[in-house]
Amino acid sequence: MSAPAPRPELPTLPVTFRPTRTRVVLLSVGAVMFLVITAVALTLEQLSPGERASFVFTALLFFGVLALLSRPKVVANEDGVTVVNLTRTRRLSWAEILRVNLRVGDPWVFLDLSDGTSMPALGIQPGIAKQQAIRDARTLRALAESHGTGTDIG
Repeated sequence: MSAPAPRPELPTLPVTFRPTRTRVVLLSVGAVMFLVITAVALTLEQLSPGERASFVFTALLFFGVLALLSRPKVVANEDGVTVVNLTRTRRLSWAEILRVNLRVGDPWVFLDLSDGTSMPALGIQPGIAKQQAIRDARTLRALAESHGTGTDIG
């Protein structure tokens, strides 16, 4: 049997958890795509001004989608946690968070809430930076246990 994971030091609040590497990749790819598509639109001589504008608009749309995908974060402060997902932001008090889960194969952290529901927190995801996501999940779990009614059940 393996030893239980060491309990992380509690960070000073406020603290923000976000998938930094994923964010960098998404925004970099978005910027490069925007620049390439815009450059193509400006260098093709046979395009009308309307067609050029549609190229640039499409490039801007692609960049916007990738920027939206890079938005998730989890912000913890003395009063609770703010979960920013793709299109929604939700503020939770520490007492509302019963458990922080990141199981093997999960795409992101799930928060078990006192109302009986489970909420995804896309700001901690093991995609590109698995070890960082595990550390962040453990830290958020320790914060929930020390500030609220959360319990560590495995």
